[in-house]
Amino acid sequence: MWRDSETELDYLDFDYLIETISDIIRNDDLLPSTIGVYGDWGSGKSSLINMSITSMKDDENIVSIYFNGWLFEDYEDAKTALLGSILDTIEEKRTLDETARDCIKGLYKSIDKMKLVKNAIGLGVGAFLSSGTNIVADLAISTVLDKIPTLKDGIFKEDIMETIKSELTNKELRENISTFREDFDKLLQRANIDRLVVFIDELDRCSPDTILETLEAIRLFLYVGRTVFIIGADERHISYAVQTKFKEIEGTGIDIGKEYLEKIIQYPVRIPRLSTREVELYISLLFMEKELTKEEFEKTIEFINIQKNKNFFDFQLNYSILKDFNEDIANKVRLSLEVSKQLSSVLANGLNGNPRHCKRFLNSMEMRLNMAKYKEIELDRKVLAKVMMLEYFKSGMFAELVSAPIDLTGKIVELSMLEKGEIESLDRLVAWKDDDWVNNWLNMEPSIGNEDLRPYFYFARTTLDNRYEMPKTKMSRIANDVLRNLTSESESGLRSACDKATDVNEYEATLIIDYLISQITSSSEINDMYFKALLEWGELKSEVHSEIINGLQALNGIRIKPSFIPRVKNFGKETKQTEKIDEIFDRWIKDNFKLKSIIDEERGN
Repeated sequence: MWRDSETELDYLDFDYLIETISDIIRNDDLLPSTIGVYGDWGSGKSSLINMSITSMKDDENIVSIYFNGWLFEDYEDAKTALLGSILDTIEEKRTLDETARDCIKGLYKSIDKMKLVKNAIGLGVGAFLSSGTNIVADLAISTVLDKIPTLKDGIFKEDIMETIKSELTNKELRENISTFREDFDKLLQRANIDRLVVFIDELDRCSPDTILETLEAIRLFLYVGRTVFIIGADERHISYAVQTKFKEIEGTGIDIGKEYLEKIIQYPVRIPRLSTREVELYISLLFMEKELTKEEFEKTIEFINIQKNKNFFDFQLNYSILKDFNEDIANKVRLSLEVSKQLSSVLANGLNGNPRHCKRFLNSMEMRLNMAKYKEIELDRKVLAKVMMLEYFKSGMFAELVSAPIDLTGKIVELSMLEKGEIESLDRLVAWKDDDWVNNWLNMEPSIGNEDLRPYFYFARTTLDNRYEMPKTKMSRIANDVLRNLTSESESGLRSACDKATDVNEYEATLIIDYLISQITSSSEINDMYFKALLEWGELKSEVHSEIINGLQALNGIRIKPSFIPRVKNFGKETKQTEKIDEIFDRWIKDNFKLKSIIDEERGN
């Protein structure tokens, strides 16, 4: 299995992105500057940051600092945590003269004052800090302190009051911001720091308040001299954080989040989604890392990079190329190359070429192979890969296969018929015969209609048990936002979810639709807004149309409200599934004859 974390090895062809970042850092004319490393959750932002840090580690003129805002959240104020981390690193990595030490002491004291402000606001005195007076009135402070529970550990209200009076004056706070910038610039010069590069990672995992505090710290205190800030985040989350604080100006059409972000970050570097070819190479390299010795792997990586540089756009790794390089190595990884090719197109499209999702799929596959070994059961890796594709991307059909009748050899008869195109006698799987994804899957090697799939289903039991549980932990933040909006039971939530439909990959779309169908089918009374959300949002995602059709077929006509019929009719029309919708209508009429008149009316329109 593979660690679900950043790496220093470039499996994703990030070399040109690393060089782009390096060029900005080393260009005096562009400093100070802020670079945004943008990408979806799991696209490789942290890996790109890690590789950029590694590329500069031998340059004595550059001091690199790594800051993970998510680790400090809930423990410390984001501004002071970032500022303190920077000072700690400078103190650790540089020999400071007396002037520099004085500077750093003053800066630490300023940070302590900022912390005091934060704590004072927590005690309820924040409102008085913006009153325009130089010293907070004794009476006002006493009034606030009287509301504070009894203080312990020898701390008295009088002590707090005197501290606030002496430290938290508006004038001094204003001066602190100005002097901090001056002292910080002086410290960089005295410490002989030619470049200070601060990498801020995981910012999109933080709360909106933490995101804004971090950006504020850069803007107010640190944007001086030869400093570079590199922020790794999904720009949509940063923009959302800004929008939560600064409301849009009505009538202007200005996107406040986008405008603010462009003001803070001058140089956006966006990580592209992996193509099918790139996913295939990425998976191949992951397998090679495990199957080859360290020396073999390093030699192979070097060879692959040379071949890519010769013909970058047309290069495709295969057994023949590796065999010409080293036949022993090629034979070791032959099966893995076949599995990589088998998986690449499905994972590239279904997971939007997301490296982390790809790695998690592979980890699940390897885990099941290991489980089978413990049971002394041998699973075919290629068969397992094909079964898991169906499990991930067409969970409805997968569930039907698991419960389908089998013959004495464990073969699923209807699956074998479907593979051969013998659809006349199909019963359970007939709904999937026209699904383009399913037909492509059926044509993939190997054919599995004559395989005993029981051991493959056995190790998927937890997936089947948890099929209809809330899938939040399996999805990105964007997909979770979409699911939350779809289940908010509001028109505005549904509209927002529809606007973000293109941001949700095939795998996550399947999880969302499965959840909605489960809520609709398991409730005593069908929720109107859930039903509307299923059809309107699902209409925008062609890959889940078959799941929705199957979900509608599973509903008894007794539970169908007359108001549902026009929506279902429109779904069939927009998705070109009119014939299947008519079959569903006929079934509902048999269940509930009262629906006949309204269904006939819709059919006549």
